[in-house]
Amino acid sequence: MELSGQPTLTRCPPVQSHHHKQDSITRASIGAHNIVCPLPAYVHTRYDPRIVPNTIFIEAMSKLLEVTDLHASYGAIRALRGISFSVDAGQVVTLIGANGAGKSTTLNTLSGFIKPTHGRVTFNGADITAKRPDRITAAGLVQVPEGRQIIANMSVMENLQMGGYLMRGREREQKEIARIFERFPRLGERRDQKAGSLSGGEQQMLAIGRALMAHPTLVMLDEPSMGLAPLLVNDVFDIIREIKAAGTPILLVEQNARKALQIADYAYVLERGSITHHGPAAELREDNRIVESYLG
Repeated sequence: MELSGQPTLTRCPPVQSHHHKQDSITRASIGAHNIVCPLPAYVHTRYDPRIVPNTIFIEAMSKLLEVTDLHASYGAIRALRGISFSVDAGQVVTLIGANGAGKSTTLNTLSGFIKPTHGRVTFNGADITAKRPDRITAAGLVQVPEGRQIIANMSVMENLQMGGYLMRGREREQKEIARIFERFPRLGERRDQKAGSLSGGEQQMLAIGRALMAHPTLVMLDEPSMGLAPLLVNDVFDIIREIKAAGTPILLVEQNARKALQIADYAYVLERGSITHHGPAAELREDNRIVESYLG
């Protein structure tokens, strides 16, 4: 890509945007000088000869998701009261709190299902505050809803195809479904089975697999362990670890605060629609106020 003032910037592999992922490499060539620079998770490149001639600036953009002063209501009931938080590239961030604290409302507002009354949401550098749910999903912010909400009278395969509705080309869709079956072999064994006949744990795998079909930049998980037996809860958190290890950031809402704080990098505590505590998850696990209220 040609930039003003002579420098040339090329990326490997080629990308469509100034925002791109960790495995990209930028090569900057200015005159006879060549610079090869591996990029952090999300970056923006710019050239401004007014600042320093013949210099390309490579700026880290670690705030993949940023929520600022977000308010939301159900009629006269104020559900969110000016919450602010962020998710950095590569992070698992958890929201914990009692029932009715506003955790699921937060995710539904970010997904576009609830319109905020005030505040701003930026994702990957773009303002998505007023976007429709389908546009938000297409941008890479994908939610696994509370209660799984799989389509019970459709097969496992059909549910996954619904998750990949944004894809173009049957061959690509089939490759993605094969990838999901490789990650979740039990779904592959039940591919033609009605989703409503699956066990709770299998339905949660399907809900996560359906979300992964959309190639999310960030996954939002709403109460993934709800209603599951303890052994299946461990399976779900193993899946969350795998998603994290693959480099996909996660915003996790979870009733099992102990498990959530064990897997998360950073945590926010919601009470009555407001954030009352936040910090590295390891620190909150040792905070007596959090232990007494949520880990006792």
